[in-house]
Amino acid sequence: MKTQFMALGLLACVAAFAPDAASAKKAPKKDIAIQLYSVRDLIGSFGQNQHDYKKVLKDLADMGYSSVEAASYNDGKFYGQTPEQFKADVEAVGMKVLSSHCTRNLSDEELASGDFSESLKWWDECIAAHKAAGMKYLVTPSMPFLKSLKELQVYCDYFNEIGKRCRENGIKYGYHNHAFEFQKIEDQVMLEYMIRHTDPENVLFEMDVYWVVIGQNSPVDLFHKYPGRFKMLHIKDLREIGQSGMVGFDAIFRNADVAGVEQIVVEVEQYSYDVEKSVRMSLDYLMEAPFVKASYSK
Repeated sequence: MKTQFMALGLLACVAAFAPDAASAKKAPKKDIAIQLYSVRDLIGSFGQNQHDYKKVLKDLADMGYSSVEAASYNDGKFYGQTPEQFKADVEAVGMKVLSSHCTRNLSDEELASGDFSESLKWWDECIAAHKAAGMKYLVTPSMPFLKSLKELQVYCDYFNEIGKRCRENGIKYGYHNHAFEFQKIEDQVMLEYMIRHTDPENVLFEMDVYWVVIGQNSPVDLFHKYPGRFKMLHIKDLREIGQSGMVGFDAIFRNADVAGVEQIVVEVEQYSYDVEKSVRMSLDYLMEAPFVKASYSK
């Protein structure tokens, strides 16, 4: 009998200290966004597959993603929805609207003249829609490869003006790199020229860490060379995050404060598995990584 009581007491102690399902749900999670281009096969780019739209958002929220970066702005809408409806749909599943990728390249005439007032009319409407959607960041995802530093300077001036207009509306504006920006124009590395010739008050950089590596550069070296300029990071790998061994994620995250990182965004462009499994594996890697903080928000 005494042995039975001791056993029961031990079980009670174990039960008292074992986390139940309710307490497990209360455990803090990490603030990680997902670029919705990662699930383009499910929801399309401009809302073609609307029957999956809300279900995909719910699935991403259930995985543990905390916010979204859109990649579908077109004619004032996001995935075929008004800005207000898109915001409501994202928030209905417990996520937040964080940012969006969209742009308008300069015409040949604008590039030659340096007068981009016509394109700025488009941006005024674009910024208004993003403000209505609750976007905190608006990011240009790419640009043409230019022929001269004169042309590159026109784009820097263009980005500065877009960023100024975004800032006046409470939105932060940035540029997202690929690998081609590490090529040189007249002995100047494109991306580094852009960093030096844009105003930090108006233009941030969303570093895509995978494309930096593909461009044969070090994300950490760039953090230290241009501290504070990389407010956002696209966390990407060849396929699922952490699987290739090509990208030094531990060093990247341990130097995130030098970079000025405020937000991290998962993007998966190629898959080894079905889309849902791929984006879940990528999130799990970051959730379990001890070098990734719970949040980078300032």
